[in-house]
Parts: sequence; C-alpha cells; structure tokens
Amino acid sequence: MRKEVKQAIAGLIMVSPSFLLLLIIVVIPIVQSLISSLGNDSGGYDLSRYQFLFTDKGMRSNIIFTIKVTLLSCALVLLVSYSMALYIRFSSGKLVDWIRKTYMIPLFIPGVIATYGLMNLLGNHGWLARLLMPLGIVLPRIIFDEKGIIIANLWFNIPFATMLLSSALAGIPASIIESARDMGAGKLRIFLRFIFPLSYKTFLVALTFVFMGVIGSFTAPFLLGANSPQMLGVSMQQVFGVFQEREQAAAMAFFTFLLCSVLGFFYIRSMAKEEAANG
Repeated sequence: MRKEVKQAIAGLIMVSPSFLLLLIIVVIPIVQSLISSLGNDSGGYDLSRYQFLFTDKGMRSNIIFTIKVTLLSCALVLLVSYSMALYIRFSSGKLVDWIRKTYMIPLFIPGVIATYGLMNLLGNHGWLARLLMPLGIVLPRIIFDEKGIIIANLWFNIPFATMLLSSALAGIPASIIESARDMGAGKLRIFLRFIFPLSYKTFLVALTFVFMGVIGSFTAPFLLGANSPQMLGVSMQQVFGVFQEREQAAAMAFFTFLLCSVLGFFYIRSMAKEEAANG
C-alpha cells in the first residue's frame, strides 16, 4: 500500500469520531426536523407549516422581531467589543489593566442568575428605581421588551467577542503600526488599511458566534421579553410545549437553522476565498 493511501486512511480514521458526533448531534436532527415540518394534518407532506410562518400575523411579527433583535444585538456587541479590544491593545495604564482583569467575569456567571440580576436591577421596582425615586427620577421601562433582551445579549456576548478580537489584535505586529505612523498615516487610515483587514477573519468568527447565540437564545428572551412579539426560541417552546404542535415547532426550528445558514454560507465563502488567495 502506498504511503499516500495509508495517510489518507489514517486521516479518515482520525476524523471519523468528530464526523460521527456531528452526524448524530447535528445532521440527523436537522433532517428529522425537516421531514417532520413537511407533515400536514391529513397525513401527507406539503409546505403548509412554512406558509403559516409568513401568513400568520403573530408568527410574522415574531420572525421580524427576532431578526431585529439579533441584528441590533450583533451590531452593538461588536461595536463595544471591538472598541474595548482596541483600547486594551493600544493603550496602557491602570484602567486598561483593570479592564483586562475584569471584562471576562460575566462569562463565569450562569445565564439564569445574570438574567435574574438584571431583573432586580432594571425592573420597575428594582434597586436602581428605588435609588432614583428620592431624587424624583422615574426610571423608564427598560426590561420586559426588546431593550431588556438586547441588554442581556450585551452582557452575555461582549466578554467572549472581546476575548476573540483582543487575541487577533495582539497578533498584529507593532512594527506595522509604527511603520504606518512613520509614513504619516492617521489613526483612521491605519485602522482601515491595516488593523481591520488583519483582524477581519476573527471579526467574522465573532459575528458568527454572536449571531448564532442571539438568534437561538431562550433564557433571556423568556424572562426579559414581552408576551408579544417573541423571539423564535420562546415562540417555538410555546408551540411545542403548550399547543403541542410538533410539526409547526419543527418548521420553526428548521427555519431558524436556515437563517443561521445564511451567515454560515458567507463565513465559509469568505474563508474559502482567503484560503485560495493564500494558496
């Protein structure tokens, strides 16, 4: 047997556990959800479940609300995280050291506990409202609508995104920045020409993880969101657990998967183009 064939067989053996795990945990449930979502009340198969997603007013509102909250959360998370990562990378002092030591703390707080803390902090009768009451300041409604969900998403995702982006920025050689400054390039030009292109791959990874986490979230939308409209995760749970409509819940799950696949497609295509350029 040739050496190349042996290496190919060894490679297949090494990746087979990961492939089997992916097949069992991801691929098979997706296929089962698709088949289940195509079932109708008469025992046949059609697209009536998906048609309901776009013709029912409540479902359509949930989809629009989910996309809106997800996009706003991603934009704010990446804006704050990138700004924080830039500050940590290119600044120094006690404040930078303090941020570097503390920004990871939210990652170690369970989501339910963090959500409960936000409810006690920002609720109409929370301790922030009680502190402001003697000053004659009435705290506006912050949680139990889309603002509460977005605030929770910021809490959950900023530390992780900052960690990824900080690692990418730390890998940019200081000589590149110094050479650009010596050539007279300003801060904005250095960022657009050097810093962002060199950290774009990690930025896309952070965007992908934040998008997937927000669009499929349940705890914060369930506890901090309004009764209507709802995030798809909360609506899916009600359709499946309360109304016992298994096929409709499967259609919602597969539709959520398709939304995630759109971003996944752009991510894979971007990585493929980069690999082709490097090759």
